[in-house]
Amino acid sequence: MQNNMKFKISPVIKTAALAVLLSGSFSCKNMYDVEPQNQVEYKNVYQNIYDANAAVMGIYGKLLGLAQQYEIMNELRADLMEVTPNAGAELQQINTHNVQAGNSFADPQPFYAVILNCNDVMKNLKIMYDTQKLTANDFNQRWSDVAALRSWLYFQLGLHFGEVPYVTESLTNAADVRDASKYPRLTLDALVKTLITFMEALPFKDPYPAANSLVTQIDGYPSKIFFINKNCLLGDLYLWNNDYHNAAVVYKRVLETSTPVGPSDSYNYFNTYTLNSGTDNDAVTVSNWQALFSRSPQDREYQTEWIWSMVFDKAFTPENPFVNLFANSGGSYLVKPSQTAIDNWNAQAQNDGTPFDYRGPNTSYKIINGQPVIVKFLYNYLNTSTGLPINLLEKSGKWFLYRTATLHLRYAEAANRDGQTKIAWALVNAGIKSAYDDLNQPDPTLRRITLQPTPYDFDARKLDAPSIRGKYHRNLGIRARVGTTLLPVTFQQDMLGMENKIIDEAALELAFEGNRWQDLMRIANRRNDPAFLADKVYNKLLKDGNPAAATVRAKLMNKANWFLPFK
Repeated sequence: MQNNMKFKISPVIKTAALAVLLSGSFSCKNMYDVEPQNQVEYKNVYQNIYDANAAVMGIYGKLLGLAQQYEIMNELRADLMEVTPNAGAELQQINTHNVQAGNSFADPQPFYAVILNCNDVMKNLKIMYDTQKLTANDFNQRWSDVAALRSWLYFQLGLHFGEVPYVTESLTNAADVRDASKYPRLTLDALVKTLITFMEALPFKDPYPAANSLVTQIDGYPSKIFFINKNCLLGDLYLWNNDYHNAAVVYKRVLETSTPVGPSDSYNYFNTYTLNSGTDNDAVTVSNWQALFSRSPQDREYQTEWIWSMVFDKAFTPENPFVNLFANSGGSYLVKPSQTAIDNWNAQAQNDGTPFDYRGPNTSYKIINGQPVIVKFLYNYLNTSTGLPINLLEKSGKWFLYRTATLHLRYAEAANRDGQTKIAWALVNAGIKSAYDDLNQPDPTLRRITLQPTPYDFDARKLDAPSIRGKYHRNLGIRARVGTTLLPVTFQQDMLGMENKIIDEAALELAFEGNRWQDLMRIANRRNDPAFLADKVYNKLLKDGNPAAATVRAKLMNKANWFLPFK
């Protein structure tokens, strides 16, 4: 790291934030604002449950400041996002994997700033527990949440920088991070193993229970979807570590977890992929799939699709960075969908043979003023019909971090590699019911059921005599949910082919949501095939007419060049 690198560690919480929390009146602006203005003595900060809540929410407020860098590192380095002519040198460097010293988009400092704040909060929550200011339950839930968020931040650093210092102490001198004798750098694979061991030992891995005082309304937003899902992260770590069975176990656990809202709070994440009357299957039309990104976080459909998302509101800081990044009206229009991304959608067809995938044009991106604009993040800013800003000065929006589609695709990837290719095919394609409807089976009670041990036990039966309603009896696959043509049955027995299809489907479904670089790296690393990643980035640059395309491909054929320089 550079000698002038400075981290801001906030050992105190803004007095106003504590006062608001103590009064029971929550405000995003105050809860997220942990910059010390009117400071209180450090020893007087962590005194009760409200102080603990303020500290946890303060960490998530800091996290919001990473949204733009997270988006650029995870998407622009891969194949679905391109720079526009408005992009400056820093974004051009990221796009062509030629990052120079001082590039702000390739700076680990902001991540470490949040990590060191996590360390400080974790230390003080432990002190509160030891001095009986927090109960065991209150401590376990909050400490585990911050610990998981710190683990996610480290995973991100590992994915992008390769070797990073792993610091778990509360530091008074941030320069100590640079001391290799105290904090040797861990390689990505070693870091993942360390994080798995740490995450497995967390005292609390479930979402905050409804009775927790952190589960509340904050300026009209439900806080319960702001927090990281620990099992999703653990599954992703297992998946990177090629521990496919354990990955499938924890992903299945989340699939069958009750979502934050629903009838009797029993609506589960897998229900998002059901064929039902009413609005339960809310993504089978163009407008309803688009609404996954624009609808209110208060409603059931949003909370069953989004496992983890955060909000930018016009009334509080930080300002929504996605308007400036993506919008060509009211923003700087710095990046756009790559031609590769557009071609991916154009290559799909609906069930009736019409060449179209409505996850692409007018939903994930839109032609506005003759230019392709990434609009997934702009639906609270733009008029969906005209593509023009509703109000140039009001830049509210959302940061999408993890959703049920991600969960289904990651589970399918794990199942496929764990010898359950048919199940992976079913979940990506048209669901369990159709895949396991064996007409040659004379016993109807043995049809539409996988007959596999957990975590591959799926029951899609619907019988009246005897009366059986398997929990997956309305299950749809990802492609059936959006009406695209189905994958051939040959992929049921083709593990590598199915893996390719899963990653292809992720490009169609999850484009621009911060998953692509990790997806490409994970598959290329698993297969020891750098060309899997290098070719996709090369094709993006080639289609855009970038003269550096061949040079970039040659560079990425060396795994060491997948990582940004750690300065």
